[in-house]
Amino acid sequence: MARTVVIADDHPTFRRFARRLLEQAGFDVVGEASDGGSALSSVAELAPDVVLLDVMLPDISGIEVAHRLASCSPSVRVVLTSSRSADDLAIDARAGATPFVCKDELAIDVLGELLGAGR
Repeated sequence: MARTVVIADDHPTFRRFARRLLEQAGFDVVGEASDGGSALSSVAELAPDVVLLDVMLPDISGIEVAHRLASCSPSVRVVLTSSRSADDLAIDARAGATPFVCKDELAIDVLGELLGAGR
């Protein structure tokens, strides 16, 4: 069974790219969001297995969204992404154990590694 995904990113071009990549990898993209509030609503409504979540959203930071999801939807796996590096964003210190991948490094094998293929 394909795992379900919500993509939360404010750039439509990246959402299209990520959708294609995820669908090629066997994921079922059930929703997209362009800001943090919509991401939280989409997760509540669609109950995806995974959220691909941009760190830099226009209303609420992706890190804050990830923290809220950990509280209200603890079974959802979150992968943070950004065009900036984790070091530039100090992801480790702020996001805890949430996996992170730079947008330009996003690939099927990287997603498999981050999400644990077959889980």
